[in-house]
Amino acid sequence: LGVTALRQELDRSAGQTEVFLGTETARLSIEAVAVAGSLNAKVTVESLAGHKLPTAYPSRRVWLHFTVSDANGSVLFDSGALRSDGSIVGNDNDADGTRYEPHYDRIDQPNQVQIYEPVLVDHTEQVTTGLLSAVRYVKDNRLLPRGFDKPTAPRDIVVQGGAAEDENFAGGGDQIEYVVDTGGTVGPLSVTAELNYQSISFRWAENLKNYQTAETERFIRYYGENSEHSAVRLAEDSVVITIK
Repeated sequence: LGVTALRQELDRSAGQTEVFLGTETARLSIEAVAVAGSLNAKVTVESLAGHKLPTAYPSRRVWLHFTVSDANGSVLFDSGALRSDGSIVGNDNDADGTRYEPHYDRIDQPNQVQIYEPVLVDHTEQVTTGLLSAVRYVKDNRLLPRGFDKPTAPRDIVVQGGAAEDENFAGGGDQIEYVVDTGGTVGPLSVTAELNYQSISFRWAENLKNYQTAETERFIRYYGENSEHSAVRLAEDSVVITIK
C-alpha cells in the first residue's frame, strides 16, 4: 500500500480496533425461548453507538448469524453464515446484484437473514454500488442510536424499507423473532446468536470486477486473500434449551 508505518504498528492498531468493536459497539441477548412443536426465540440487538450502525461508507454491513444445534452438535437451523469468499449464505444481494435482502421482523427459513445495511438504487431504480449513479436508499435499516425517533426523522436520514413499519425496530436497537421447526428433535438444543460486521461487503468488491484497471484488480486480489476472515464479531449470546 506504500504506507510508512511499521507492520507491528499496523497490527497493533488493527487489534485495538477489533477489541473496541467487540466490546463497545453492541450487545446481544436471546430472550423468550420456548419449544412447543417449534422453537421460538427473540433476539434483541442493542446498539451502543451514537450514530447509525454501521455508519459512513455504504459498503459496510452488520448482520445476525443465528444457529440451532442438537445434543450431538448437528445444526438444525443456520441463518446468516459467512462463506469463505465474504458472501453471506441466503443474502439475495450477494447472490444477485440486482436484488437485495429485505428487512425482517420474523425469520423462519434458513435462507432469510437479518442484515443491517444501506442499499442504494440509481435513477432507474436498479440496485447499485456506484456512488455517482446512486440517487436514494431503497433500504436503510442500519441500527439506530438511542433517542432516534423514526416518525420525525429528517428525510435524508429516515429509515427506508421494511424497517420503517417494524415496531420492534426503534432507537437503540431491534428485536427479531426466530421460529425453527425442530422436527421432534430430542433436546437439549443449543441456540446461538452472533452480531457480525464487515467493512466491505461481498457485492461492493464483486462489482469492481467489471472495471479492468490495475487499482481495481489489486483491490479485488486483496479482498480475495482476506475475505474468509473479513467479519468481526460485535456481540454474541447463547442458551441451552431442555425439551421434556
